Amino acid sequence: MTTILVVEDDKNQRLLYEQELKLEGYEVVTASDGKDALGKIQEQLPDLIVMDINMPKMDGIETMGKILGKNKEIPVIINTAYSNYKDNFMTWAADAYIVKSSDMLELKNTVKEVLAKKAKDS
Repeated sequence: MTTILVVEDDKNQRLLYEQELKLEGYEVVTASDGKDALGKIQEQLPDLIVMDINMPKMDGIETMGKILGKNKEIPVIINTAYSNYKDNFMTWAADAYIVKSSDMLELKNTVKEVLAKKAKDS
């Protein structure tokens, strides 16, 4: 089963993403911030990471840098409320960039596309 790590500091959004992605048939692991995410990755390497940027302790950009520094094979989808981060070259390492929306369709479709691309490239 495909495992997705959802890194989101907002508890309600984290639960929503977890629920919606589980309904799509994925195994979902959650983390509340970047440090938590790094710990979860040590325990189990996910197939994909959906990550917020603005988080306490360690933001998504720093976290993504640490993750990709160790394992460039894990696709990362940045999922943030702020479109202005798209201009930050540090976010360009992500496989996709989504501005948060109440409509979960864009996130679900992007997850499918990124996983399909990863499978094709493997």
